[in-house]
Amino acid sequence: MNMLVTYIKERRSWILFFIVQQLLLFLVAFVDTTIPLSSILYLNLLTLLLFLLFFAVRFQKEIVFYRQLQERDTSLDGDALQEPESAFEQIIYTYLTKQIEQYKREASDNRTELEQERDDLLSWVHEVKTPLTAMHLMIDRMDVSKTRAQLIHEWLRIHLLLDRQLHQKRLPFMENDLYIEQVALEPLLFTEIRSLQSWCLQKGIGFDVELTTSHVLSDAKWLAFIFRQLLTNAVKYSEAGDVIVRSAKRSRQTVVTVTDYGRGISPQDLPRVFDKGFTATGGPHQTAASTGMGLYLAQRAADSLSISIKASSTLEAGTTFTLVFPEQNDLMQITGM
Repeated sequence: MNMLVTYIKERRSWILFFIVQQLLLFLVAFVDTTIPLSSILYLNLLTLLLFLLFFAVRFQKEIVFYRQLQERDTSLDGDALQEPESAFEQIIYTYLTKQIEQYKREASDNRTELEQERDDLLSWVHEVKTPLTAMHLMIDRMDVSKTRAQLIHEWLRIHLLLDRQLHQKRLPFMENDLYIEQVALEPLLFTEIRSLQSWCLQKGIGFDVELTTSHVLSDAKWLAFIFRQLLTNAVKYSEAGDVIVRSAKRSRQTVVTVTDYGRGISPQDLPRVFDKGFTATGGPHQTAASTGMGLYLAQRAADSLSISIKASSTLEAGTTFTLVFPEQNDLMQITGM
C-alpha cells in the first residue's frame, strides 16, 4: 500500500494532466450542444479504462525496480551495486558507478595532497630546528645578563610553537603513531620541567612534584606533549609560587593533577578553554601571545589516548587541570592490543 501511494505521488503530474483532459471534454460537450453528451461519457469511460489498464501495467513493471532499490545497500560502495536487469536500471547503474569511482579518485587525491602538505611542513619544522639548536648553543655561551635571559625566553617560545605545529600536523594520523606501554611519570615530567627551567627562573616559579602512582599505561611521546601544554600554560599564567603536580589512584584509575596559583580563568571562559582558537574574552587571562591552540591540541591527544582532561579554576586564585587515565582493560580494548 505504501508503495502504491509513493508511486501515485511520483506520477501525479501526468495523472492530473489526464483528469484535466477529461474535464475539458465535458466542457466542450457543455458548450457545444451539437455534440451528444452520451458520446462524451462513452469516450471518457473508454479512455479511463485504458488509463487504468496502462497505470496497472506500469505499476507492476516499475514496482519491481523500487523494491530492489529498497533492498540494496545504500552506501556508496561500488561492490554493493547489483547488475541491472532493464535498460532504465542500466542507465542508473552506469551513472552511480561513474559517480562512485569519481568520488573515490577525488578522496584519494585529497588524501595524497594532505599527506604531502603534512610531510612538507614536518620537513620544514625539522630543518628550522637545526638553526634553533645552534642559536641555543650560542646563547648558552653568553655571559649571564638580562639580554641573555630575554633571548632564552624568546628562543623557548619559538621552540614551543614549532613543537606544537609539529604535533598538530601529526594529530590526524595519531593512531599510526601510538605505542602503548608503561610510562614512568617522574622522568617524563622532569624532562618537561627542565625544558622550562630558564623561563621559570626568570619568573620565580618552582615545581612541587609528588607522585603516589609512578607509572601509567599510555604513549610516552604524546603524553609528554599533553604535559608540555599543561605545564607551559601553568608557567605562562603564573607570576610566582609553585606549580604543583600530584598523582594518585582513584577507583582503580590513575589521576594526575597540575595546579598553579596564577591568574585563574573566569567562570564564563572556563567551559571553552579547550575550544579551538579560544583565547578568553577579556580580563587578566587574556594575552596577545595566546593562540588558543595548546589546550585544544592537548585535549585532542588526550581523547585519542582515552584520557579524560578537565579544568577547574578560581579567578585570581589559580587553575587545576585533572587527567584521569583509563583502566588497563579499557585501553587494551580501545587500542586493539
